Amino acid sequence: MNIDYQLLSPQQRRSEPLAKDTDLGFGLLRTDHIFLMDYQNGEWINARIVPYQNLQLAPGAMALHYGQSIFEGAKAFLHQDNEIYTFRLDKNCERLNQSAEILSMPSLDVDMQLQAINALLDVERLWMPTATGASMYIRPFMFATDDSLSVKPSNSYTFAVMLSPSGAYYAKGMSKSLKLLITQQYHRAVSGGTGAAKAAGNYAASLRAQQHASSVGADQVLYLDASNQYLEEVGAMNHFHITRSGELVIPEFTDTILKSITSQSILSLTNELKSLLDLTPVQKKISIKQFLADVQSGEITEAGGFGTAAVTASVGHYILDNGEHYTVGNGEIGEKTQKLCQYYSELQQGKQAAPNNWLVRVERIN
Repeated sequence: MNIDYQLLSPQQRRSEPLAKDTDLGFGLLRTDHIFLMDYQNGEWINARIVPYQNLQLAPGAMALHYGQSIFEGAKAFLHQDNEIYTFRLDKNCERLNQSAEILSMPSLDVDMQLQAINALLDVERLWMPTATGASMYIRPFMFATDDSLSVKPSNSYTFAVMLSPSGAYYAKGMSKSLKLLITQQYHRAVSGGTGAAKAAGNYAASLRAQQHASSVGADQVLYLDASNQYLEEVGAMNHFHITRSGELVIPEFTDTILKSITSQSILSLTNELKSLLDLTPVQKKISIKQFLADVQSGEITEAGGFGTAAVTASVGHYILDNGEHYTVGNGEIGEKTQKLCQYYSELQQGKQAAPNNWLVRVERIN
């Protein structure tokens, strides 16, 4: 793939590294450039890196009317050798194609996605944050561009990649546990729908539930399946809990759950987690009735969530629609959850040995 570099002049671009004390927030900052590529007549064309700018869309663009819009979230880290490394980026590229298939959108070769993202990271090296716990958040996305009001798959699309130097997803970070609302009133997805896709519409549908959760003092919603019998996921992350026996339990993946790259990574680290933390990752179908009973009895000792943005979050409290309140352990961050977060973060930062090909250095081209 040939990329056309249309970069800002040196005088217009960042000229020195991002200061360590920069107030990052999460997803608030933008780098100088964006990658764009178009899909027309059955092929991807016009790959380019241009100054970050507003996109031009026809008022009838099908993404605006019929929701053909998908995205990914990945991270890159500045290691001690002053080089940039992506973490399991190929898995995000594969998942983007899985989302595309679900929404009847074209696939994009994984190697082309990797080349696009790495090229943009290379251009924006001076934007890499160096603060503890910070990373370069990578947002690839694809949307339909046909100017048509017919309900059908679009024939044209745009693929884009933007970057955001970011700190912790939750303002509380790992300094305080989260409170989740378990509700039978709202559902994230149903079988046969788009629940397994990272689709814009899934997140739009979660906003009302999130507002309701906030109104009762909860940070997020832990969704149940459509039958209200089994745990599924939190809107922004997969759920997990830890038992007295040392099982780290993640709900079984179904077509109503987005497969977190973090969850998949944890499940593949069985030997490491057993050795380091005496934890055994497993997947099970989790009854809400049994889950609450196990929280109440103390059989479940810790709980939390896995996701690229949040990495590992701790959950200390659950609220039901009727106001019932369940506390995990003493309601504070669990010791093993804290150590798990530290271990996984150190994998990403190159401070722990990661499995082969999980960390890939961004080549210096420009």
